[in-house]
Amino acid sequence: MIQLAPQMRILVAVERVDFRKGIDSLARVCAAGLGTDPFSGAVFVFRNRRETAIKLLAYDGQGFWLAQKRLSRGRFRWWPTSATAAATLEAHQLQRLIMAGDPAAADAAPMWRRVPLPA
Repeated sequence: MIQLAPQMRILVAVERVDFRKGIDSLARVCAAGLGTDPFSGAVFVFRNRRETAIKLLAYDGQGFWLAQKRLSRGRFRWWPTSATAAATLEAHQLQRLIMAGDPAAADAAPMWRRVPLPA
């Protein structure tokens, strides 16, 4: 199971990926295309050409996890557009993206909230 923690590094590939690729091919995309070690423990997020599916690739110290979500209707409307090959997200933003939402929306909960100490 992939556990999303606030400390995780999450990289979203800006370019679309051929979804016939498996773990080894996506790991090569991480190394060559994104310039990041696929064994680093980061979570890598890819989308297909039609914007109807995403894949997550993560290494947990023993092996790779590959998860895929394909929407039954609609598309993943939000995706980063930048000059670099990858954009970063925080864990709560990735959860929103997985649910086909906009991780950059203003109504998302902040990453961290101060908890007041009892008096």
